[in-house]
Amino acid sequence: MPTALITGATAGIGAAFARRLAADGFSLVLVARDERRLVSVAEELRLRYGVSSEVLAADLVTDEGLEAVERRLHEGVDLLVNNAGFGHRGHFLDVPVEEELRMLKLHCEAVLRLTLAALPGMRERDRGAVINVASVAAFFTRGSYSSSKAWVVNFSESTAMEMAGSRVRVMALCPGFVHTEFHERASMDKSGIPEFFWLSADNVVREAMRDLARGVRVSVPDLRYKVIVRVGKLLPLGLIGQFSRRLARHR
Repeated sequence: MPTALITGATAGIGAAFARRLAADGFSLVLVARDERRLVSVAEELRLRYGVSSEVLAADLVTDEGLEAVERRLHEGVDLLVNNAGFGHRGHFLDVPVEEELRMLKLHCEAVLRLTLAALPGMRERDRGAVINVASVAAFFTRGSYSSSKAWVVNFSESTAMEMAGSRVRVMALCPGFVHTEFHERASMDKSGIPEFFWLSADNVVREAMRDLARGVRVSVPDLRYKVIVRVGKLLPLGLIGQFSRRLARHR
């Protein structure tokens, strides 16, 4: 039975990955900060899908938390989903530097270290995959969140190139607005975002798994966001900045 380790596994896209992979017969390692919630999610998955779920409570903005997950990855997994992340409500200059550093620790250092912990075993077995959850924000310019997600995309593409010639795949997943707890946790106002732009976490994961099987290196779920990203690459940087500022007012 293959094993998947998912960070940020108790809600949103992480929980959707857990459901999908459990349905596909994966044994799961669920990682998040809240151990009680992890145990609850693991029990739900056991009852619904009959799969075993290992619970690993770890705060990935701490070295202790990262080291705990690294040790588990050294034991070997077949799929790593680096999903844990958060956003800031305020503008860059209004956010305390400590919070900005926490974001970089989670979005960049954690993704780097956990990917590096998983890949050697995958390469030795010549099978496995890493999905790094980024965002459509990676293709636009708005503060450290989009900057950190742009790093995730570039890092994933670069690492995928390093794995070329093997059966190990690395993919960046770049969803748009998704109905999750993300915005509530960051105290972001969702009221100004039209329903047209919202995606479901389960649909995002379904498209992600399809793209992973096809060998796609940067997955942008849903045709609406594929068009937005494609058009965004053709627009002048100043115009993209104006669009990003308008979008940020609704975050």
